Amino acid sequence: MRVPFSKMHGLGNDFVVLDARETALPAMSAARARALADRRTGVGCDQVILLEPSETCDFRMRIFNADGSEAGACGNASRAVALLHGEPARVETAGGVIALEPRGGGARVDMGTPRFDWEAIPLAYAMDTAAMPVGWGDLAEPLAVNVGNPHVVFFVEDADAVALDALGPEIEHDPLFPERVNVNVAQVRAPDHLALRVWERGAGLTRACGTGACASAVAAIRRKLAASPVTVSLPGGDLVIEWDGGQGPILMTGPASEAFRGEFEWDDFA
Repeated sequence: MRVPFSKMHGLGNDFVVLDARETALPAMSAARARALADRRTGVGCDQVILLEPSETCDFRMRIFNADGSEAGACGNASRAVALLHGEPARVETAGGVIALEPRGGGARVDMGTPRFDWEAIPLAYAMDTAAMPVGWGDLAEPLAVNVGNPHVVFFVEDADAVALDALGPEIEHDPLFPERVNVNVAQVRAPDHLALRVWERGAGLTRACGTGACASAVAAIRRKLAASPVTVSLPGGDLVIEWDGGQGPILMTGPASEAFRGEFEWDDFA
């Protein structure tokens, strides 16, 4: 069975997008997602994105990390899918309903409302998520928030100086986070500007993380370190995040690109 795909990226965070909205595909497995994501023997990507029909929205988007695990949301993939779809849409994800609006060479995405309750992150036990009384190495007292995916945000003096390749996996797999967690180190450059690096759950260090940008901007606004809109600079480029600091949705605006299209034999990636 020959299957077409689109290779896309948002600020270097790259995806293999499979469109099964009109022609169904066999069930996606963790092993197949890992095989497709492999950069030596597969197509290569940070996430495999599967588009399917939805009974409640225009379509459904499923997100498989490079390790085969399934994520609830992906901001960069949402912009890429908006570009591919070509018109505004409401999209069902495991993390909730989002709204896409293509804009120029990218999109504006309504990522839904952030959740701060410890059960919603989720954490293994109750604690204050605004300043968690925990630490790993030089990283301490993060803010935790769920923006479709669970995130912890550490504010640091120099984001580039943090050994995130070492601390990231340790924090991701800590028993405090029963569903694992995305790890963000954010540096406040100005009241409307953050520098950010992200260890992404199931993918590792990435050039950009849309939900990480949302989580970090929300954390900065909640701690009164920044005011909306916030430009978040990641290694792959900039995103603009808007949030009213209350019960409103997070709005993310940024670019996306299609790199190429191709096809593969489904059974070659079992």
